[in-house]
Amino acid sequence: MASFSDDFNRANSSDLGAGWLEVSGDWSITSNQLSPGVDTGTVILRAAGAMDSSDHSAQVTIAATAAASMGVWCRGNSNISTGYLWRNDGSTWDLFSVVSSTFTLIGTYAAPAGPGDVAKVQAVGSTIKAYVNGVERVSVTNTAVTSGTGVGIRSGTASGIRYDDFAAADVTTGAALGTASSTESAQPLAGAKQAPLGIAGETSTAQPLTGAKAAVLTPATELEAAQALAGTKTAALAPATAVEAAQPLTGTVTAVLGTAAVVEAALALTGSKTVALAPAVEVDTARPLTVRSATTRSPERTYRIPAEHRTLRVGR
Repeated sequence: MASFSDDFNRANSSDLGAGWLEVSGDWSITSNQLSPGVDTGTVILRAAGAMDSSDHSAQVTIAATAAASMGVWCRGNSNISTGYLWRNDGSTWDLFSVVSSTFTLIGTYAAPAGPGDVAKVQAVGSTIKAYVNGVERVSVTNTAVTSGTGVGIRSGTASGIRYDDFAAADVTTGAALGTASSTESAQPLAGAKQAPLGIAGETSTAQPLTGAKAAVLTPATELEAAQALAGTKTAALAPATAVEAAQPLTGTVTAVLGTAAVVEAALALTGSKTVALAPAVEVDTARPLTVRSATTRSPERTYRIPAEHRTLRVGR
């Protein structure tokens, strides 16, 4: 599996080094970049080493642009008169199949080239793809060129064009793929797959329980008390104490009143009260009092009867 790369980071020189073959033009190193020179027309540069396979890719960074052809080759012959070319003419990217210097447009992407754009062309079998900055812009099936191991650059000769960081490598097909990880696990399963299942260990104990499980639950304490009550809850309420006594009474409250004591005795009596009086006992049997009244003067004799709180008058 062959590969080749060059970042052109070396002294200014018209000698590109052993890694390159100038098919046409006068290429040079200028300020650590590749210049196609100022000759009139189109010039071609090919990597001196060939790829091992006709299935490979080549890419180059267009460091500075101009309104002229700027592109990269793959699956080329020794003088790059046959192969696949991905190039920009200043306004559009075009993919060509080239056979004996005859160009056939097989794909296009409408966009100008900008400084720093990375142009890449790849041929694998009959599938030819072209990329800009790693994004696939053209993919076609084409069999015009089925073999070739040359890679390189084809360019106009405007003085402002510069290239940097060329790279090419074989593309290996039919390689054994490792076990997919995250991508494979995201694929939906179709159909059924049978496999003997081992006895579950730790994983089995972590499985959720289905069905019913009986257990003695302890009364809820702090957590239940913190839950908001929804709906209606019936409970026996203790008699209100201080708070109830402070509430204003509305409506009518019926209660059995006890016998009035001090307050009732102090109330003034209004109206009449009829009482059946029993016959006098002590008064009738009391001996006549001979105590003369000290407070009442009259022709009669007046006697006070202390037991009955009254006086008795006796005429002379």
